[in-house]
Amino acid sequence: MRLMLVLACLLGLSLGSSQNDRAWAYAPYEYDAIEERIRIYEVGTFQNQSFTYDVLLLFREGVMYEIDDQSFKCVKRAITGDFQPIEVPASATLLGSAVIGSSSGHGEGLLVNTWTGQAPDGGKYILTMTDFGCIPVSNVLQTEPFNWMIFSYINTVIGIADPDTLNPPPFCPGREVPSEGEPVDFFTVIKNMRKTTLISGLFHLYGIGQNRQEAVSFALL
Repeated sequence: MRLMLVLACLLGLSLGSSQNDRAWAYAPYEYDAIEERIRIYEVGTFQNQSFTYDVLLLFREGVMYEIDDQSFKCVKRAITGDFQPIEVPASATLLGSAVIGSSSGHGEGLLVNTWTGQAPDGGKYILTMTDFGCIPVSNVLQTEPFNWMIFSYINTVIGIADPDTLNPPPFCPGREVPSEGEPVDFFTVIKNMRKTTLISGLFHLYGIGQNRQEAVSFALL
C-alpha cells in the first residue's frame, strides 16, 4: 500500500567532517512540510576556528533568511525550486521488499519497501520506506548540479515542537524589503553550508528532539 507521509516538523542534528579531519560541523534542523519551511543551525570548526550558520528557508514565500542571533543581523535572499515533501510519489515504481537486519527472530529486523522513479527535474530517485507506517528510511536522489545525494532517516516521530522557530525573528527584513544577491536553491544552500567542510563524502543529520526525533544523513557522490 502506498501512503503519502507529511512530517509536520523534523528536529535534528547534522554532523560532518572533512577528509583531512581539519573540519567538523553539526547542524540541528527543523522541517515543516505543511507550511513548507526548513530551518538549519550549523556549528563547527575549520582549521581550529569555530563558525556558525543559521538559515531559514520559506518555500511558499520564495525567500530564505541567513540569521545571526548574536549580532541581531539577518540577510534576506530569494530561493528557487519547489518544496519536496517526504512521500512516495504517485508515479513511483516498486522495486521490491527487504528486511534491514535479520528476519530470524522477532524484533531483529525491519521490513522495508524500495521505490524508484524520475523526479520532476529529470533526475532519478530510489526511496526506501518502512512497510508498516510508510516511514522514510532512505532516499537516493540524483540532482543536476551535485550528482547523487543520499539521505538516511532514523528515530522518526511525527509532531511539532516549537513552530515559532520556523518564523523569521523580529529583526529580519519584512516582506516589503527586496532580497539580496542571486537566487539559490535548497541544494546550493546545503553545499554553501559545507564549503568549509566537505565537497564530497558524508554529511550526516542526526535527529534529536523533544516530542519527535528525526535523523537524516546525506552524501554528495
